[in-house]
Amino acid sequence: MGSDPQYAKWPLLPVSQHVFTLTNAYASKAAQQSAARALQDAIAQDKMAPFYRYLAHPIDGILNTIGEGGASAPGKPLSRKSSLVGMVATKPPATTITLPWDDGLFNKLKEDNDRELEEIQKEEDEAVEQAGDTEVIAAKGKRAEFWARVGDKDKAIAAYESVFEKTGILGAKIDLVLAIIRMGLFYGDKPLVKKHIERAKTLVDTGGDWDRRNRLKAYEGLHLITLRSHNLAAPLLLDSLSTFTSYELCTYSSLVVYSVLAGSVSLKRVDFKSKVVDAPEIKAILGDGEDKLLALSGALSAGPSAEDASKSSATTAVNLTTLGTTNEQGEAELAIDFSPLALLVSSLYNGNYKTFFQSLADVEEKFLNQDRYLHEHKSWFIREMRLRAYQQLLQSYRVVGLESMANDFGVTVDFLDRDLARFIAAGRIPCTIDRVTGKGVIETNRPDDKNKQYQDVVRQGDQLITKLQKYGQAVRLRGSERA
Repeated sequence: MGSDPQYAKWPLLPVSQHVFTLTNAYASKAAQQSAARALQDAIAQDKMAPFYRYLAHPIDGILNTIGEGGASAPGKPLSRKSSLVGMVATKPPATTITLPWDDGLFNKLKEDNDRELEEIQKEEDEAVEQAGDTEVIAAKGKRAEFWARVGDKDKAIAAYESVFEKTGILGAKIDLVLAIIRMGLFYGDKPLVKKHIERAKTLVDTGGDWDRRNRLKAYEGLHLITLRSHNLAAPLLLDSLSTFTSYELCTYSSLVVYSVLAGSVSLKRVDFKSKVVDAPEIKAILGDGEDKLLALSGALSAGPSAEDASKSSATTAVNLTTLGTTNEQGEAELAIDFSPLALLVSSLYNGNYKTFFQSLADVEEKFLNQDRYLHEHKSWFIREMRLRAYQQLLQSYRVVGLESMANDFGVTVDFLDRDLARFIAAGRIPCTIDRVTGKGVIETNRPDDKNKQYQDVVRQGDQLITKLQKYGQAVRLRGSERA
């Protein structure tokens, strides 16, 4: 095992979630009030003067319309530029809860920041004059963590890069890149996150230890969720469940939510069964009764992953009851009602489609609408989950009555007709709807795999013959030329 992670505390990612909740039209008034209090407490406690200005300044603050203050003009819609900021919801809330601007508070925070910077600069100068490289790097690291703590993205990244140039230890370099990734996630800067995830993968491939390799999986999986690449995110997130230690990134409960949603929308039925429905790590959170007790006690086990098999002798059992109880972020993890998510998984796998549609609506309300990583792609997710349910039912039948299928899903015939028509027109469901006679039937057009393979072989053979003929004409090998 490598050295302990460094630079893992700042920035506090829950703070950006508080900003999202404050600007989220789907959040309750109580949730917004709680987010506003938590945000004000974080700004005051961590002396986040740059971040406070970034949010609430009467002219430049992203929570205000241009040229109008949040305190004097509550309830105004968000400016266009704020819709481009990753931590701010694009739809303005109906409530009037704001983060007011206070010149006195800002000046006090700024003075505290200047005083702390002077102390850091003094420590850095003394290290340069009297100590060695280790002390200089430690002083520079304090400066980087200071800027990350107060929420100044550009200065924090520049300071982390300065430390990176001085550091020769591979583990510390990976930790620095992971800290930059968190700054990108904090501000919703996807290009920055993508760039440095590739950078971190390169560093890990050159000899990164097992712990940092597994932490990077969670980072990359969460980033892929924000890019709507759930098929790529699901294996990474699910593989991270049994070895999760990245509490600076998210809570264990949040990781379970992301893993279940990504797996539900992207995995094939066999993999969905083994990696989501029957996974002991997920049962420990979503399960109830005997299954949950077995998972928590360790009686259920998914077994080692392919990558972990080679180091099974060094792997110890994970007590799932302790996961998520220790939080580097400094905030207690709130109790979450996982019943809609558990119902979504079970109803989809068991084919209870009416319950599935109801639980899908609950998941949208309680998870997709409330999480800043999931909110952006919620419409796509809901559409893809409906498609998955339609495909699962239709693949078992050659002909299905439209009314019968509508009853199974608990929707009207007209809604099902319109919804299926969009998927059929896009080529996502191979079937036709006939409503000319009777109440309408759905006829599936199952693709003939054998015939398709035969046609592919014939087409490739024709292409190969054509290429050989062109080659022969170009070379023009005659009997007299061979000699």
